[in-house]
Amino acid sequence: MSAAASSLRILRSCTTSVSSASLRRTPISTANLRHARFPLRHPYSTDEAKATTSSESSTTEPPTSPPPPPSPEAEKLAAKEAEVADLKSRLGYVQADFLNLQRNAAREKEQTRDFAITRFAGDLIEVVDVLSLALKSVPSSAIVAENAPSETPAQASTKSPETYLKELHEGVDMTQRLLLQTLFKYHIKPFDPLGDTFDPNRHEALYQAVIPGKTPGTVIDVQKTGYTIKDRILRAAQVGVAQEESS
Repeated sequence: MSAAASSLRILRSCTTSVSSASLRRTPISTANLRHARFPLRHPYSTDEAKATTSSESSTTEPPTSPPPPPSPEAEKLAAKEAEVADLKSRLGYVQADFLNLQRNAAREKEQTRDFAITRFAGDLIEVVDVLSLALKSVPSSAIVAENAPSETPAQASTKSPETYLKELHEGVDMTQRLLLQTLFKYHIKPFDPLGDTFDPNRHEALYQAVIPGKTPGTVIDVQKTGYTIKDRILRAAQVGVAQEESS
């Protein structure tokens, strides 16, 4: 009994010392207790708030499902529409080419009609040249004047050479005029460049000569008259050109 009583006394003394030590500790302030229980939170920045909002919204949006594949009928319809558009474009080009072909054919037909006799006319004007030379070979002084007294029937058998010459000249002159009128119907016209400035596109220079008082490059003589068929040169005029005086 004495041992149990001593153990009990030792236990009580230890309990009493522990309680007094606990009471002697520094008391905890209310502020420290509040800070310890509820730690301060730092405010969010704007970027963090946006990131948080976007992440929340992204997490809340349901995932979109991929579009369904097009059906074979839709693919065929799209292919046909593309083919129709291509055919329309080609048809427009073909129509434009056809209109251009029609215009070109009409222009070529007109030119063929207008210039079909070019070669024939080139040969025919040589005849006009010969008639012109025939008329020039007879001077006007050798032809009897028109106001000369006409011959009586009795004197018809005894015509003078001047009378024959006059009649021949008149016949050749009428032939030349008739031939030129025929050429005019087909838009073939002569041009005499005497006094004009030499143009290599319209004139053919046969010779050059120094002529006092004439500007160099001026046509001073026309050997053969030039001819045009519509707006083309059928034959260039054969001319002589004034030359500059040598120093």
